[in-house]
Amino acid sequence: MTTDNVDFSRYGKRFQETLAQMILDDRPFCDQMEEVLNINFFELKYLQVFTSIVFNYRKEFGTHPTKEIISSIMKSGLEDFQPHVQKQVRDYFSVIMVRTLQDQKYIKETALDFCKKQKLKEALMKSVDLIQSSSYDQVKNVIDDALKLGMDNNHGHDYIKDFELRYQIKARNPVTTGWDKIDKLTKKGLGSGEMGVVIAPTGAGKSMALAHLGASAVKEGKNVVHYTLELSEAVTGQRYDSCISTVPLSELFSRRAEVKENISNVEGTLIIKEYPTKTATTNIIRSHLEKLKKRNQKIDMIIVDYADLLKPTTHYKEKRADLESIYENLRSIAQEYQCPVWTASQTNRSGLSAEVVTMESISEAFNKCFVADFICSISRTRKDKVTNTARMFIAKNRNGPDGLVFPMFMDTSNVSLKVLESVEPGQLPTATSPKELAQSLKQKYKSFRKQGTV
Repeated sequence: MTTDNVDFSRYGKRFQETLAQMILDDRPFCDQMEEVLNINFFELKYLQVFTSIVFNYRKEFGTHPTKEIISSIMKSGLEDFQPHVQKQVRDYFSVIMVRTLQDQKYIKETALDFCKKQKLKEALMKSVDLIQSSSYDQVKNVIDDALKLGMDNNHGHDYIKDFELRYQIKARNPVTTGWDKIDKLTKKGLGSGEMGVVIAPTGAGKSMALAHLGASAVKEGKNVVHYTLELSEAVTGQRYDSCISTVPLSELFSRRAEVKENISNVEGTLIIKEYPTKTATTNIIRSHLEKLKKRNQKIDMIIVDYADLLKPTTHYKEKRADLESIYENLRSIAQEYQCPVWTASQTNRSGLSAEVVTMESISEAFNKCFVADFICSISRTRKDKVTNTARMFIAKNRNGPDGLVFPMFMDTSNVSLKVLESVEPGQLPTATSPKELAQSLKQKYKSFRKQGTV
């Protein structure tokens, strides 16, 4: 039983539209809302109709509908409604087909709290009559049943109810790396909830590579949050300035007007946040991200420069265990905020002189590689630094092939990093150890330099 003005009108139109979308997109949440939601709580008729379509399908077929099924219903299942309502429902569905959900936690908690309170009010009103007839046990049952409604009953993927969800194509929403060769290997870049790691020895260009990745995303209109734990915010920002404007780092101050004009055309946004080394934890990063969300700052990519410099949330006896937990927490941040997270890792001493850095050279905790979706290494010898060359080795790639070596052009004076054609499959060395691999590749890249390929 509801009374006048008991609806979601106080929360606004966008709140109600997002709630209806979540009822379709999130089956466990729909299970909760189905127990407590009165569709008349929606003040807008087209949202009442849309939500009833989802609930009716679940009741009739025993499974949660996919967007493809709702799309089919939109074509021929609205005849019972007036033409203007049909149009509003179809227009709304067209919008949510491409709209990304935001503020899900707030809307879930607010909507559930509102609906559960209405159910409890109904139970209390019913209890008044029961108390007068001395039906105390019935009063207790009515109240208990009302309190149980809308509880979180998500026990995981229901094999029968979620049948359609298993065959629903989910968008990765990849963000470009700025390297066409790597985008092709990774299916257009790192996707939502995925984690990428750049491995390199000290001074080889880890921070430069992360700045390149961030700048490429910003130029594509993405919103990037860059955490720096080693460099200052100003220095990191200047690297972005140089990468986007192509003005050398040494000339940024003398060509400030040109730089400003170039970066003013960038469509994305960039937030750079500095924390002193070993003072920030992944929880602090989470807290900062939440503050940005409250400011309606959309987050498309997170960069941490670099994870090895974070402070662990829990201290273990061994450093490798600390590092593993840090990388696991970063991966959970990627999944929680549904965006790619890029970070970097230091190699051990063997990586300093390696022609190609493999995962065997990763510093301290090899297990931190397990949680990453994409791992690439950058190696530069002394001669490479003079000739502006480098090599990228694809060590791990969950979305495509790995084990490939790419020559690189790398000019750190203006943060210019380019990935060139990979070594032909027939030219790949058949080495059985990292040492043999390095020796074989050393001979191969000598020929590349003589031919002017690198």
